[in-house]
Amino acid sequence: MYMLYVVGEVWGVTCLDSVMYVVCAASSTILLYNTDTYSPLDVVINVDRMRNPSDIAICRDDRQLYVADCYCIWRVSADDHSYVKWLTTQSTTDTFDVDTLSVTSRRVLVKSCRPPGLRQYSTTNRQLLHHVPLPPRVKDLWHAVETTRQTFVIGHTGTSQNERQHAVSELFSFFTVGEWI
Repeated sequence: MYMLYVVGEVWGVTCLDSVMYVVCAASSTILLYNTDTYSPLDVVINVDRMRNPSDIAICRDDRQLYVADCYCIWRVSADDHSYVKWLTTQSTTDTFDVDTLSVTSRRVLVKSCRPPGLRQYSTTNRQLLHHVPLPPRVKDLWHAVETTRQTFVIGHTGTSQNERQHAVSELFSFFTVGEWI
């Protein structure tokens, strides 16, 4: 059994090959660990101007890390550690906070709590593919992932039985809500 100690408030973890990438609150660095020994690697990735990361995910197809940082998403190369502010979420026409991310085959699913919702973007051109509506009974959205069937599984608060009940549900299409799990 291995024990790993990370000093900091961990908000996101993802793995690629034998490397684990960790982001902590109020930090501009991505910490790297060996997944076989859980020992820290001799390198960290410093993302200048990253302020308060809240999640990290990786696209295995292009070996890019995507880091949620409240008002933007950073894209960081797992290979050469170069980075770019990939998507800004504050504009005159659309403003939202980025809380959590999920990556599935060249698509980034972005969860926002203000306003609550899901947006799906292409990793190849940053285009908004879908804005996923949430059922009215969803009070708090905690996390979401896209399935291989192109549906979305969400963790949330609010059900038809109780608005404070926690649940996991599946949204069956990009524009309509299907049955609840």
